[in-house]
Amino acid sequence: MCLALPARIVEMRKQDIGIVDLGGVRKEVSLALVDDLQVDDYVIVHVGYALSKLDPEEAERTLRIFAEMESMPGNVGVGA
Repeated sequence: MCLALPARIVEMRKQDIGIVDLGGVRKEVSLALVDDLQVDDYVIVHVGYALSKLDPEEAERTLRIFAEMESMPGNVGVGA
């Protein structure tokens, strides 16, 4: 199974590297596969690579669904 998550770019670095934020967790990812990115854009991230740019409303809706799923009884969390 492949799980790619929406994350917001919070910092751009050299060599197509950026820092993304996903629910308070910040991670360095490669931005080399997607053109025309800037801080505050949302991207879909899988195994350390931004795969595509995501519409902000779609990103927020997806993150809300993940948060709702995580709070459901018996759920051990998305990251478990």
